[in-house]
Amino acid sequence: MATTVNVKNIAAKTEDKEIKDFFSFCGKITSIDVTTEGETKSATVTFEKETAAKTALLLNHTKLGATEITVTSSLPDDHENGAPTTNADRDTDEITQEEKPRARILAEYLAHGYLVADTGLKRAIALDEKHGVTQRFLGTLTALDQKVHATDRAKTADQSYGITSRANSLLTGLNSYFEKATATPTGKRIVDFYTQSRREVEDIHKEARRLADIKKQEAGGSSYKAAGLDKVFGAEAPATETPAPAEGAAKPTA
Repeated sequence: MATTVNVKNIAAKTEDKEIKDFFSFCGKITSIDVTTEGETKSATVTFEKETAAKTALLLNHTKLGATEITVTSSLPDDHENGAPTTNADRDTDEITQEEKPRARILAEYLAHGYLVADTGLKRAIALDEKHGVTQRFLGTLTALDQKVHATDRAKTADQSYGITSRANSLLTGLNSYFEKATATPTGKRIVDFYTQSRREVEDIHKEARRLADIKKQEAGGSSYKAAGLDKVFGAEAPATETPAPAEGAAKPTA
């Protein structure tokens, strides 16, 4: 079982933290060793689970910083047989990276501005279909959704299970997967992405754009309604009014 990948041709100016953050999308990292080789760096990344290492292999020929990196398995004859993990003894509502469909993970990379080759996207789709990820993942979401609603009913309206915690979960948590607005075209497309087994490269790019909109809103951008947040938290707060000019200041002419 291979949980380690070898990464080469990383630009020398790329910070070690950026390398770690880049591969953290794939799953939990147990160790990472970065070395400088002339004008480039190389890295040995070891994950906690084989599934994460298999996902990292899809990033071969992806651009990290100023260069296109190569990602290979630590075992030369390693085959792509790692199905996404399940969390049967779940003690948290958070969905781990290892549980997500690989198509979703690559959509997250795209949403953060990374360029992933279409060959990697196609392989992600093929692996998701091969291992029946859609059905398994949908089962996980359904179970969590039922648990969340049961918890909601048990809480009073004035408890701190409020806007902040729900907003923080939109990009990586349950709400970003399973919005219930299926009556709207946007909501239906979101649910379809995670419930339909047939998927194309363009579908991943569309999901990436949706995630980017959410990320932009969280950073104070203007994609509030585009991300559907008005349906969750109500109307967007009005913009702050322009202060009146100081006394004696020239007034703008018509």
